[in-house]
Amino acid sequence: MLAKVRVLVNGEVPTTQSVAYTNSVFLNVPFDSRYKRLFEAAIFAIYDCGFVARSAKEDEDSSQSRVEKIYELIQQSKYGIHDISRVTLDSKNRLPRFNMPLELGIWLGAKRYGLRRDREKRALVLDKIDQRYQIFCSDISGQDPKCHNNDWAVMIRRIRNWLRNSPDYKNVAFPGPEKMVARYQEFRAQLPAQCRLNGLNWRDLEFNDYSNLVVGWLKNNPF
Repeated sequence: MLAKVRVLVNGEVPTTQSVAYTNSVFLNVPFDSRYKRLFEAAIFAIYDCGFVARSAKEDEDSSQSRVEKIYELIQQSKYGIHDISRVTLDSKNRLPRFNMPLELGIWLGAKRYGLRRDREKRALVLDKIDQRYQIFCSDISGQDPKCHNNDWAVMIRRIRNWLRNSPDYKNVAFPGPEKMVARYQEFRAQLPAQCRLNGLNWRDLEFNDYSNLVVGWLKNNPF
């Protein structure tokens, strides 16, 4: 139960001001439709471990530049998940995506040169294929990237095991990796009905709507 209670503020996803630094997990991942299932699985795993998912999608402010929002999220988060798998050429522009490696670089810079608490930042670096990063970004070899094989279940297991070993919550109960995968499948099966009750389209959910649905389900289904 402890893992669930600490992510809730009045039964809802916490606001930026209410989320503790040691509870925040910054998601530096692709936002395209091909990655959607992995993104949603990652959000569920973060909340099921008792942490709070943070993303540039949580606050759409046209008066603030995207990079400033990234700076703020990195400053507010002790934990960061960085998926650098989008290195293949885009079918339209024939260019790779560099946003995720850039944000990983900002994260590592904050850890090295930031405030005292930033020296304790922790990162999970992900790629699609094991050891591929050694070809296109060998400088991060010391970060021990993990592969997810474009498999949402592998993504959940990776995130669960990484957060399970976090120094802040070693004495807090976590669901086992296979249990968490099963819980996510239960949540997904109930998601369309929950969306209908709330007047939402389950195929096209905003980040905050999806996060609220996850938190609500976890509140009613403690492990």
